[in-house]
Amino acid sequence: MRVTIKGQVTIPKQIRDHLGIGPGSEVEFVATDGGARLIAVNENLSEEEAARKFSEALDRMEGSLDLGGMSTDEYMEWLRGPREDLDVD
Repeated sequence: MRVTIKGQVTIPKQIRDHLGIGPGSEVEFVATDGGARLIAVNENLSEEEAARKFSEALDRMEGSLDLGGMSTDEYMEWLRGPREDLDVD
């Protein structure tokens, strides 16, 4: 994409459709270490639509974390360190 003299870009249709961006939608550009990220601001979603989108995002992430054979408890201890609130003898 090219940036116009006014600093505008056209978001490709496939991306607009995927993110639910239409006329009047709000988007944000967030700076990252690698460049920028486009975020669709979906403040007007119904509870059901927001829940569906969240569920779809979780489905896309399923299986993407390799714990190296650790159980969830082992991973949490590795991540956070041992719990100090437990009396372990």
